[in-house]
Parts: sequence; C-alpha cells; structure tokens
Amino acid sequence: MTNNGWQSLLGLAQRAGKVSSGEETVLRMIRQGKAKAVILSADASQRTKKTIGNKCSYYHVPLLTVPDREVLGQAIGQPSRVIIAVTDSGFAGQLIGRIGPSSRG
Repeated sequence: MTNNGWQSLLGLAQRAGKVSSGEETVLRMIRQGKAKAVILSADASQRTKKTIGNKCSYYHVPLLTVPDREVLGQAIGQPSRVIIAVTDSGFAGQLIGRIGPSSRG
C-alpha cells in the first residue's frame, strides 16, 4: 500500500466534498446507496468492524482498511477518524486500486 498515494487522493476527495465521516453518517450513506466505498481504520472496535462489515456486505459497498485512525484523519485534514464514506465512484475506484478491498468484515 502506497500511503501517500491514497492519502493524497483521499484529501482531494475531502476537498471536493465527496467524503463523509462518523459511524451514523456512514451507515446512513450506505443505506441510501450514496457510499461508493467505506474506509475503516484497523484499530476500530470489534463492534464497529462487525456493524460496518455487515452493512457493507449486505449493500455491496467495498470496505477498505487503513492502518489506524490517526492516519485516516490526517488524510482528510481532520482529527483522528475511525470510519469514512467516499460518495464519488471515481474517487472510490481509485482508492480501491490503491488500498485494496478488505478481506475481513
């Protein structure tokens, strides 16, 4: 995984207004079909991993995993973030290529 590649791309998506964060917001985006990819930090709680993994699986939304919440927050210029949704299919496709889908849920 090339950290700077996906972090820069995610920062660009944030500036374009194509990123949402927070568990409830992300869950709503998944249910509404607006989330094109979900990025979860590897240090999220087991409950969060299970909840998000199940929703992403049910709604066929790619789930990507990054090392930790600080890295994820830093990528979008925010304090630490556990989960974000990317709402643009172009950005989502490029992020999937750079991070790779998670094999866990």
